[in-house]
Amino acid sequence: MGDLAVEKHVKYILSVEKRKDSFESVVMEHLRMNGAYWGLTTLDLMRKLGVVDSGEVIQWIMKCQHESGGFAGNVGHDPHILHTLSAVQVLALFDKLNVLDIEKVSSYIVGLQNEDGSFSGDMWGEVDTRFSYIAICCLSILCCLDKINVEKAVNYIVSCKNVDGGFGCTPGAESHAGQSMFYITSSEILVFNLFVYSTMIVQLLEPIPLPF
Repeated sequence: MGDLAVEKHVKYILSVEKRKDSFESVVMEHLRMNGAYWGLTTLDLMRKLGVVDSGEVIQWIMKCQHESGGFAGNVGHDPHILHTLSAVQVLALFDKLNVLDIEKVSSYIVGLQNEDGSFSGDMWGEVDTRFSYIAICCLSILCCLDKINVEKAVNYIVSCKNVDGGFGCTPGAESHAGQSMFYITSSEILVFNLFVYSTMIVQLLEPIPLPF
C-alpha cells in the first residue's frame, strides 16, 4: 500500500470550501458548519491545519451564532445543537474557545434538555439520543457538565437500550450502530469526568447482552 497522498487530500478539501456556487454547495449550505468541522479536523490529522486562515474561519463561525447562544449551520440559518457542537469543536481545534461567551452557549444547550432527561435538537423539539451525546460532549468541552441534569440524561439514554443489545434514537426505536456509538462515546466522556459522575455512569457501563 502506498503512502497517503496528503497534498491531494489538502487540495481537495480546500477546493470544496471554495465551490460555494455549485449545486451541491447550495443545497447543503445549511450543513456548512459540520462540513467545516470534518474538513478542518482532517487537515489537522494530516498536520496541515496551517493552510487555512484561522482568523477568517473564526470570524465566519461567530457570524453563525444567534442571540440564543446556539450556532447555525451557516449564516442566515436556524441554530441547532448539532451545529453548536461543531462550532465549539472547531474553536477548540484552533485553541480559541476564549472568543465564546461560554455562559450563553451553555445556557442554550441546557435549555434543550427535556423533563425526561432527553435533549431536543432545536426549538422545534425533535428528540434523539445523538442530541444527548452532543449536549454531553459540548458541555464537557466547555467544562459546564454540571449545568444539566446528568442523572436524568443517563437514565434517558439507558431507556433506549433494546433487547438485542443495541440502542435506538428514542425508547422502543430500532437499534442502530450510530445510536450505540453515541451511547459508548457518552459513557467515555462521563468516565473521563469520573470523579464527579461515578455514581451515575454505572448503568451506562453495564455489559450489553449478546443475542446468542
